[in-house]
Amino acid sequence: MLTDTQCRTAKPKGKPYKLTDGKGLYLEVSPGGSKLWRYRFELKQDGRRKESTASIGEYASPPAGETPEEAEIRRAGRRYTLGEARDERQKARALVKQGINPATHRKAEKAKQALRQAVTFDAVADEWLGLQDWSDVTRSRRRATLARLVFPSFGSLPVRDVEAPAILAMLKRIAEKNGVTVMEETRRTLHGIFELAAETFRVDSNPVHRWKTALPTSKTKQKRPLNTDEIGQLMRDVTGYAGRHETAAAFRLMWWSLARPSEVVEAEWSEFDLDAGLWRIPAERMKKRREHAMLLPRQAVEMLRGLHAINGHRKHLFPGRDDRSRPMTMVSLRQMLSTLNWSGKYSPHATRVTGSTRLNELGYAPDWIERQLAHVEQNRVRATYNHAEHVEDRAKMMQAWADLLDAWEKGADVVPLNAGKRANG
Repeated sequence: MLTDTQCRTAKPKGKPYKLTDGKGLYLEVSPGGSKLWRYRFELKQDGRRKESTASIGEYASPPAGETPEEAEIRRAGRRYTLGEARDERQKARALVKQGINPATHRKAEKAKQALRQAVTFDAVADEWLGLQDWSDVTRSRRRATLARLVFPSFGSLPVRDVEAPAILAMLKRIAEKNGVTVMEETRRTLHGIFELAAETFRVDSNPVHRWKTALPTSKTKQKRPLNTDEIGQLMRDVTGYAGRHETAAAFRLMWWSLARPSEVVEAEWSEFDLDAGLWRIPAERMKKRREHAMLLPRQAVEMLRGLHAINGHRKHLFPGRDDRSRPMTMVSLRQMLSTLNWSGKYSPHATRVTGSTRLNELGYAPDWIERQLAHVEQNRVRATYNHAEHVEDRAKMMQAWADLLDAWEKGADVVPLNAGKRANG
């Protein structure tokens, strides 16, 4: 039998030679100096015993101080010590006793592993994301959420091995740590990913369910419209926020424009003409895939000029905290609201509901409000007329809205119920 010293000190010669360990295992030393473990065996084929050889891997001298994790990585690269090579020989001998060729068995296992890796959960997730009609920014944001909340649990697992109990447990953890809104968005994303996997026969059925009783639900209606007292308190709280100024600025722009939260946090400087007070959101960033233009109130333009002096050299108005080349995410807004103790009472998505409700109460024309919210007008002739006639009207309405936000923040009891009617009339 060989010793490790013999293996380690074996020198290359003019031609390959063998150092035999026994029971079919030997170390082959090449003229170039490489040392390979090989296993010689006999297998019955066509009624006769035929000698064959299987490659086990490279020789490795036992590294001093190697951790179990490092040893696992080394073995995964098929580099074995003398003792490990003997273990591999025993595995090969067991296969031979079953009439299985160890060499072809290893190739088959390698092919299976490659197939399993090709259909991991994260691979299917990327495929599903690529099929969605989203902007690149939105797609990147969704993948970042998956990478942060889902992939650590089972991103590298074969998609077929991800089962409902594990998904449910993960969603419960997300609800507890990140909130019900984030959990429900994650659940919908997972449902879409597994729906693709089921339709393409990579899983037998979709393991993601509604779980109406198993998962927590919001105890309050976070999308209900805020009253004027609540609006004023929210604005005062944001003014006193001690966190990142970009987060508070994004929040203000969302209220001054009534744009969707995602449209605000992903806004780019190229979309703005501050001299004209104009914000033109391109079609690819809009939910309905139609360009949306609006004139901003005085307060928004003033804030954006100050912000431009700080971030104007960047692509986005509101850069991410960790990666300044990418936009802020909705997580920043939610974290600010959590810090201000507004979680569960209000979510950013309630802003548009609040604005629509209050502007309708003030008597402004529904057409103006719907156009400001970028709700699509089905009648093409009417839509053209509205677009041509309502830009200035909407600008006056949104300036009045911004002035009211200022007044409510100061605690003024301002409810000009016929302001909109005067604007209409």
